[in-house]
Amino acid sequence: MPEGHPQHSTSLNNLASALKTRFDQRGDGKDLDEAIDHYQSALQLRPEGHPQHCSSLNNLANAVQTRFEQRGNGRTLMRQLNTTERSSSLNNLGGALWTRFQQQGDGKDLDEAIEHHHSALQLRPEGHPQHCSSLSNLAGALRTRFEQRGDGKDLDEAIEHHQSALQLRPEYHPQHSTSLNNLASVLWTRFQQRGDEKDLYEAIEHQKSALHLMPEGHPQHSTSLNNLASALWTQFEQQGDGKDLDEAIEHHQSALQLLPEGHPKCSSLLNNLANGLQTRFEQRGDEKDLDQAIEHHQSALQLRPEGHPQHSTSLNNLASVLWTRFQQQGNGKDLDEAIEHYQSALQLLPEGHPLCSYSLNNLANGLQTQFEQRGDEKDLDEAIKHHQSALRLMPDGHPQLSSSLNNLAGALQKRFEQHGDGKDLDEAIEHHQSALQLMSEGHPQCSSSLNNLASALQTRFEQQGDGKDLNEAIEYHKSALQLTPEGHPQHCSSLNNLARALQTRFAQQGDGKDLDKALELSGAAVEQSLTASSHLNAQWNLADIHLILSSTQHIEKNLQDAMYHYEKAAEFAHANLFQGLQLCQKWIRAAEQHHHMSALDAYTKTLHLLDYHISATTSVLSQHNTQKHFPPDLAVNAASCALRQGDTSHAVELLEQGRALHWTQIARFRTSLEHLYSQDPSKQVLVGKFQNLSALLNRHAEVSFTHDKSRTEVEAGERHYRNLLEQWKKVVEEIRTIKGFSHFLLSPLFADLQEAACEGPIIILNASEFSCDAIIVLYMQSPIHLPLKITLEELHDLVFQHRQNNQHPQGPAYTVFIEVMGELWQKVIFPVVQKLKGFVIKHSRIWWCPTSIFTALPLHCAGEYKQGGQVLSKLFVSSYTPSLSALIKARSRNAKMTQEITFAAIGQATPDTSVQFPPLHYIDHELGGIEAVLSTPSVMFTKVVGSEATRSQTLQMLVDNQWLHLSCHGMQVPQEPFKSCLAMADGLVSLLDIINANISTHEFAFLSACETAMGDLSTPDEVIHLAAGLQFMGVKSVIGTLWAVCDDVAYKIVLAFYKELCKNGTLDCTMAARSLHEAVGTLAKDGVPLQERAMFVHIGI
Repeated sequence: MPEGHPQHSTSLNNLASALKTRFDQRGDGKDLDEAIDHYQSALQLRPEGHPQHCSSLNNLANAVQTRFEQRGNGRTLMRQLNTTERSSSLNNLGGALWTRFQQQGDGKDLDEAIEHHHSALQLRPEGHPQHCSSLSNLAGALRTRFEQRGDGKDLDEAIEHHQSALQLRPEYHPQHSTSLNNLASVLWTRFQQRGDEKDLYEAIEHQKSALHLMPEGHPQHSTSLNNLASALWTQFEQQGDGKDLDEAIEHHQSALQLLPEGHPKCSSLLNNLANGLQTRFEQRGDEKDLDQAIEHHQSALQLRPEGHPQHSTSLNNLASVLWTRFQQQGNGKDLDEAIEHYQSALQLLPEGHPLCSYSLNNLANGLQTQFEQRGDEKDLDEAIKHHQSALRLMPDGHPQLSSSLNNLAGALQKRFEQHGDGKDLDEAIEHHQSALQLMSEGHPQCSSSLNNLASALQTRFEQQGDGKDLNEAIEYHKSALQLTPEGHPQHCSSLNNLARALQTRFAQQGDGKDLDKALELSGAAVEQSLTASSHLNAQWNLADIHLILSSTQHIEKNLQDAMYHYEKAAEFAHANLFQGLQLCQKWIRAAEQHHHMSALDAYTKTLHLLDYHISATTSVLSQHNTQKHFPPDLAVNAASCALRQGDTSHAVELLEQGRALHWTQIARFRTSLEHLYSQDPSKQVLVGKFQNLSALLNRHAEVSFTHDKSRTEVEAGERHYRNLLEQWKKVVEEIRTIKGFSHFLLSPLFADLQEAACEGPIIILNASEFSCDAIIVLYMQSPIHLPLKITLEELHDLVFQHRQNNQHPQGPAYTVFIEVMGELWQKVIFPVVQKLKGFVIKHSRIWWCPTSIFTALPLHCAGEYKQGGQVLSKLFVSSYTPSLSALIKARSRNAKMTQEITFAAIGQATPDTSVQFPPLHYIDHELGGIEAVLSTPSVMFTKVVGSEATRSQTLQMLVDNQWLHLSCHGMQVPQEPFKSCLAMADGLVSLLDIINANISTHEFAFLSACETAMGDLSTPDEVIHLAAGLQFMGVKSVIGTLWAVCDDVAYKIVLAFYKELCKNGTLDCTMAARSLHEAVGTLAKDGVPLQERAMFVHIGI
């Protein structure tokens, strides 16, 4: 292949490689020298920009290094060469090491490259033909090290060398344009770090001059286009001239089109073009720009795999544009992916790296957005810490300082809204003011800064009432609106903000002009809104304004319009779930206050959103904490609303939908699809997919504590959970398209819930601030609504009196107990009993399903404890159920009786735990009595006591046996009910442990311990206690206690219960309720006072 042949460089390179390989085998130095000569010749034929340029540099570097290692000290070798040879070798080696650094990221290569370039420059003084080349090479390597480590001295030295090179290359010099480009590029970099606009102006002038000297067809035309575009984009960011932005994007696009696929500079050009498109979207709102930006950033990231020096930058950029799209479209996957990329990018940056502040800011913004969506205050606190760290890394004059101040201020304002600490709000206002002062007129972020400052001032006015703050806020909002004309992405947001502020001033000062203007602005926002979030806020504003007009003008149409706009706003609640829930609660309050029929729709929408919000939360503990942010009485108020509107069936549906949400979530992931598979075996793949995803989600839901995991690990787990949940929802939607499964895992309808009453009526007691009611659910008949003559306040008094009595050091007083039970009978139970007598005979079984404060009362004991008085226990056999669905599922699990019954009796009298418990004296007697009663061949009885009754052994017995009896200390933990527990020899068996156990086919459990069915009064409708946990997780029939029980009384109840249960020689869990009823009656005959035996309750079938 003669010189000039297209493959000549390839042949040289191959010959060189073969010679080096022979040297490696035989050690003949002539082979190595010849290999280096050929590598150098190949490199000359592959100039910068050639696809094989980097490969040739790398090969030459490796060969030269090998020669140094073989022949002793490299410096000694260099001294043996003439000056030209030494400088050339040093220069080539420096270039090759720099290239290898770019490929592999080893900082030692970069340091060594700079050292060699320095040495080469010393050998090439001014006047030497290669002096300019050495200056440029050294400057390029120094700039690269600055980008990696952030030492400003490297950047300043690079600029000096590029300036010297340019001076030595006048306009007619063939490398003049290259020097212009190089100098402009480092000046632009310094501007980004220090903010001196002279650097930016000079950079743009040099770039324009360079481009003029590099017309289309020039090998560096693409590079010059890219550099000029980057500088123009930066100038746009500073001055806000849209022409600069358009020109920058145009140049980036032209530069990218000139590069062949796989060119090493493709990733940089893709990245730059994507940044420009994202910026233009933020200015003009064209979603095509946004989607195109994401595509380009994804392509750039693929070209910058892990280990690439720019991998962190690409992660940051892709995250930023995904976060922007999330804000527009509300897809949670975009937010999760953005935060994940932000975190990965930050971890890759060493401390002090110039991009650290940028990366910290981005991650903080993502976490704050996640807080606004999901309500976890840890996200907000972490966001503030990251913003503060970012701000500390930005010296005065830094181009991003105003943005960083703005971001920190916004996060502090959010925290103020959560906790009300005025220091946070004052600090936020200070930072907003500082940020605004740093922005020149026309700065693209000026409108956002004005809006943010106005919002903070308005918030302070609402707290402190200083009218100056409100007036100032309105002026800032007006200025912001002028800077965001129609068509601007923030135009509708500015309209909404100003409307809200004017509405606030009207409420204070009563000037009708303010309200008229607010109405006009909100109407315009509705018409012009481009995003769901803007629609939500605009409709919300209109609703509030019409509500004010209704109260001032007393015109019915205004009220109707207000409710219409609340309803329309709720249609966009998905855009910001947390805000959507707040809106719906405002709608509820307004509709209830004005007795408007839309209240029922508001409740229905709120319960749906709350369920959706809770479902996106991973473990049961985090779900419980999340729910604390919302009113605990939503479901009971919703049911009361339905009852007041005459829709009893819907009231039952709303209670079932809005109560026991945690248990509902778990049940969804433990749902069987055997019926679908048996009906249509061709659906095996779909069934398998559902079961696999459900199992994975169930494992997440079972996670108890995360204190041993880092924040990053926890967040990664949460993202994985949400991703699985999205997949699971798609599978569920597919299942619903199958005939007969259209309602699969949707909130149950009354026709389905009515099945719970197939063996006896269920009485739901609903306690709401609006009314207290009873609903009798009958099988195959319409439900019966009974308004009760008791208020919620009276119920609270009754519960307080009852609990105070139970907590008395000497035990509950009989007189107080029967007084409470008498009032409960008269105002609640007696009207129900009167109605029941028309449907069921005496001594029939009935089920109570109490809600709210009713859960704290022993309904089964209500009565007139006096001569001739009526008592519930003498009329009916009472059981409880936490929900109608729970009872239906317990019956559906009613498998055929097996020949052999496995029964475990576990007793622990002296637990060794962190909580101090007194010893129990009747445990051995109790378990011995049970063993005697159950000594039949059909029962496999296992007794575990004393030191053998450990936590792990108890959990194993819980799984292995279908019948269980636990006799020990129990404890309800009010603040953290999932930590409610049973005390064993070496630790506590918690409710979370029970949730994690596989007990889906179990028959019966007797919890002979204190407080096992007590519940949590702060969230009573979640029914979080040990007995409910066993029932929800699969045990069909459970006995527990509503409060503390004496050791000897428990022993007597237990013996009487099992004697009654086994009197026919069989064990049947459906007889547990009657057996308990009889056992309690037996103790009454033995003289045990009512208040000492009333705590035992039966739950289930």
